[in-house]
Amino acid sequence: MIKDYSKRYNDLSQLVKELGSKIPQTIGAFDGLHKASTAEGVLSSKTKELIALGIAITVRCDGCIAFHVHDALKSGASAEEILETIGVAVMMGGGPALMYGCEALEALNQFVVME
Repeated sequence: MIKDYSKRYNDLSQLVKELGSKIPQTIGAFDGLHKASTAEGVLSSKTKELIALGIAITVRCDGCIAFHVHDALKSGASAEEILETIGVAVMMGGGPALMYGCEALEALNQFVVME
């Protein structure tokens, strides 16, 4: 069954917002960590999002794949850069990463069609 990554992204965004209203310090701290970690620096935000996507694939996190494909595209990553990131993740994570690399490809296909 193919997942709807746009829906997953939107659903999780709403749930994170809801969780933020219930545990604001924790979610606020995580949000701050995310913003600081992906801010422009020696590495570009795009590069940092591609790294996060590679990690998301290797740790097999569907929600993370949805967010980081979306955010990599938003930060200016091309489809080709995302595909190369998937390749590096597969090299590092083996067969399971290959399966989640396919999930990332599906997310890419869905997000690119939406733009």
